[in-house]
Amino acid sequence: MRQWTIDAFATAAFRGNPACVVEPAEAWPQAQWMQTLAAENNQAETAFLLRTADPACFGLRWFTPALEVPLCGHATLASAHALFTELGVAANLITFDTHSGALTVRRAGDGYEMDFPAQPPTRIDPPAGLAEALGVDPVEVWAGAFLVAVLKDEAAVRGAVPDFAAIKQISTDATGGRGNVGVVALADAGRPYDVVDRFFAPGSGIPEDPATGSLHCILTPLYAGKLGRPGIRFHQAYPGRGGDLDCEYRGERVLLRGQAVTVVEGRLRIAP
Repeated sequence: MRQWTIDAFATAAFRGNPACVVEPAEAWPQAQWMQTLAAENNQAETAFLLRTADPACFGLRWFTPALEVPLCGHATLASAHALFTELGVAANLITFDTHSGALTVRRAGDGYEMDFPAQPPTRIDPPAGLAEALGVDPVEVWAGAFLVAVLKDEAAVRGAVPDFAAIKQISTDATGGRGNVGVVALADAGRPYDVVDRFFAPGSGIPEDPATGSLHCILTPLYAGKLGRPGIRFHQAYPGRGGDLDCEYRGERVLLRGQAVTVVEGRLRIAP
C-alpha cells in the first residue's frame, strides 16, 4: 500500500498542516490497525480511503495518533490532493462519504474548494480558570464542539502559551466535547488576511494543530457576522509553519479553499 505525506493549506513544503493519506482500499481495515498506523505516523491525522463503485466517490476516515475523529479539514484536502494529483482521478469534483455526511472537494484554480457543514457557535460567559489556563484574558468566549476564545489582538493570539491539561479540562466541562480550544483575533492592519487564529487540541492527542479545517467551520460563521460579509481570509499562526484558508459562509455550509503540496511518497511494508 502506498502512503503520502501532504502539507495541506500550504503553497510550499513545510508549511500548513501535514497529513498522511493511505491509498484507497477495497474494504476498511480493522479500526485498531488504522489507529496503530496513525500512531506510527504521528501526524495530526492519517486519512484512510475506501473505493466505491463510483470512481469519483470514496469513503474517508480520519485518525489522530490517539483516536478517530468525526471531521477533519486538512486531511480531507490532503486526500483530495492525493486522488487528483498522485492517482490521476479525472473528475473535477470528488465526494467523500464520512461520519460527518457527504463532503465534496472540487478543483479551484491552483488549489481546491471543500464544502463542509457550518457550525455556528454560541456566546457564553468565560469559564472559570480559562484566562489563567491560556495565559491571556479573552474578550469573548464562544462554544461549539469546543471553546473559542476571542482575544484582543494578533499579538495575543501569537503569544498564547496555554496549560494544555487545564484547557482540556475546562473545555470538556464547558462543552461536553473532547477538550480543545481555539484562540482568534482580527489581524493587524496591513496583513494579507483578515483574521488570525491558533488551535490547541490536547483532547485529540495534539497539543497544537498547524492548520485546522474544522476550526474554521466555527470561525467562518462567527466572523462573517462580525465583519458583515461572507468571505473571510484566515491565517492559522502555528509557530514556524502557518496555514492559510480562504473561507466563505453559505448558511448551513462553509466553503474552505486552500492548496496542498506532496512532501513524501512511501510504501507500507505491512498489510492490514
